Amino acid sequence: MGVLAGGDPDGARGRGPAGPAGPVDLEAALAAVARGDEAAFAVVYDRCAPTVLGAVRRILRDPAQSEEVMQEVLLEVWRTATRFDPAAGSAAAWITTVAHRRAVDRVRSEQRAAQREVRAAVAAVAYDEVADAVEVSLDRERVRRCLAGLTELQRESVTLAYYGGYSYREVAHLLGVAVGTVKTRMRDGLIRLRDCLGVG
Repeated sequence: MGVLAGGDPDGARGRGPAGPAGPVDLEAALAAVARGDEAAFAVVYDRCAPTVLGAVRRILRDPAQSEEVMQEVLLEVWRTATRFDPAAGSAAAWITTVAHRRAVDRVRSEQRAAQREVRAAVAAVAYDEVADAVEVSLDRERVRRCLAGLTELQRESVTLAYYGGYSYREVAHLLGVAVGTVKTRMRDGLIRLRDCLGVG
């Protein structure tokens, strides 16, 4: 993060604009940032960092990720300040919009990563292993067919918990749903499996 870590622009936060203390005209400061004014960026940074962090943390919750995204937001402000249009709204609103978009992008990225993890975990539990865990007398093809008859969430919950060794909480985290939802889907899925397999 060159700008925010003290790389480029060099010492942006350290120099600060000259002038008397008083309310900061954020629009004017952002316009100066658009012209490459490093001192103006220091003003924008100091003025907006707490607000940006608050907006991001309300979405992400995680403090470390929120700090990281805040840095990304302010770096984007430095790089794209020329896109700010005073006629379309205030500088604060524009920066908050950038923050919200970045935070939502991070959430979506985390969700995609979790989904990939789920697919990998489910793929690691072969249907042959699932069948072997059921009573030996049951035909493996029937087990596969009955599992296929469950909803996706039921199948993933049952497979991960009973045959993958994951706890309710771990399954909930992997699937991105509440623990109570996992328990309900697993109960319904097991009832459907019992009925399908003809287990008394």
